[in-house]
Amino acid sequence: MSSSQMVSTQTEDDFSKARNKALFNEIQHFLNPDEATLISFSDIKKMLKPNNEVYKGMQVIPVKLIVGSEGRYQDFDNRFFPKRLHLKTRWEHIDMAHLNDIALPPISLYELGGVYFVRDGNHRVSVAKAKGIEFIDAEVVSLQSEIKLHPGDSLQKMTKQVIYYEKRVFYGETGFGDVTDYWCLDFSVTGQYDVIYNHILTHKYYINMNKSDEISMEEAIMSWFDTVYLPVIRIIESHKIMRLFKKRTKSDLYVWLIKYWDELKQKFGSDYSLDDVADSFMRKFGNRSSFFRRVLNRIQRFLIKKSKKTKT
Repeated sequence: MSSSQMVSTQTEDDFSKARNKALFNEIQHFLNPDEATLISFSDIKKMLKPNNEVYKGMQVIPVKLIVGSEGRYQDFDNRFFPKRLHLKTRWEHIDMAHLNDIALPPISLYELGGVYFVRDGNHRVSVAKAKGIEFIDAEVVSLQSEIKLHPGDSLQKMTKQVIYYEKRVFYGETGFGDVTDYWCLDFSVTGQYDVIYNHILTHKYYINMNKSDEISMEEAIMSWFDTVYLPVIRIIESHKIMRLFKKRTKSDLYVWLIKYWDELKQKFGSDYSLDDVADSFMRKFGNRSSFFRRVLNRIQRFLIKKSKKTKT
């Protein structure tokens, strides 16, 4: 066997091993597929809302800090192992270049929150991770954010980190905890503290419509908390809605109920009571069987996908 044939055989073996690792990773995270999914740059960008871009030029980047991709996050798993068979030819060409000590052009990366996302060069990153290469040349554009992310975290963990940051900013800038002595305004999704802030500002606006002297922000916060937030929370508790949404928070349910209430009032008029809203909300969104349907649908999609891969 010639040296070129040996290299070709090696690249086929390398790709097969990498793809099998992706398959095993997917099976391991069958019930929580997001944990094995490569992070989408657009998802992180939406959460962090960076201020501006700064061109950093050519840099040597630790491969372990590359955690996601701008456009190919569905083709690779969270460790950059290839998930699709159509990646084989390009992947093997990159692997062959490494085996033959051929220099490859730098990749292009976004830096955001202290970690990196691939703009161009996903296959090169995949091969580098499979080979255990520690550093890679890259042209970097940095997006400015105060939040620092941790490499190795799943999107779920990064989301929690962003939510914690948003809570700290909200409590710090509004003094919400000091005013209400309530420190449990928690959410399971990002962006909700801005929603709460707008609720408070709207509440303040309507109160001031009937007053000659404008009330302070502290008074508005306390009034909203006592007359809007807590009554909705009591409804949530009395209807035992949380038992149907165990992975959510009471504040999540507050936001959803208020939004749903507004939709119902637009359809049926302003006389729609909050108790009726809670009953309707539970009937529409709280079906316990929906979880099992999602699991069964996921199993079905998984089996169909594996069947197609086997045929190819």
